Amino acid sequence: SFFQVSNAIDALQEIASYHREHFKIPVIGITGSNGKTIVKEWLYQLLSPDFSIVKSPGSYNSQTGVPLSVWNMGGHHQIGVFEAGISRVGEMIRLERVVRPTLGIFTNVGTAHDEGFSDQEEKACEKALLFKNSAAVIYCRDHTQVHRALFSCPAEKVDWGFHDDASVPVR
Repeated sequence: SFFQVSNAIDALQEIASYHREHFKIPVIGITGSNGKTIVKEWLYQLLSPDFSIVKSPGSYNSQTGVPLSVWNMGGHHQIGVFEAGISRVGEMIRLERVVRPTLGIFTNVGTAHDEGFSDQEEKACEKALLFKNSAAVIYCRDHTQVHRALFSCPAEKVDWGFHDDASVPVR
């Protein structure tokens, strides 16, 4: 069978989002300018001895990679771990609908893909959209832009760092 669509990426994201709706397992969504893949792989190594994990293969964190990753979810999986990367405004809300993370990890905001945003604040706010429906998000309190971007996010914030106000201080 073939389906003719006006936008293949939109169609891929729609079908992956529909597929995601059929799974009520915990899903960890990871974003940030750097460190997404290593954090995902680290979590996989920690959790896989006890759980059946579905995860993004390699660095599949783009507008096409995320839906292809989520498409791999199956009935035997107990946890999902997916990374989501963006390069311009408007992309993260589309990925949020596909991943729908229950728990989030925001690694940092750096210079990667700066050309797609007016400034670092805009980039941080766009990345934070991944967690708009998450129960909780974990991040480093020392990253001021990340902290500000998550201010209006309804998810419970679990932060760590050297900052005096960090929930989990590192001393």
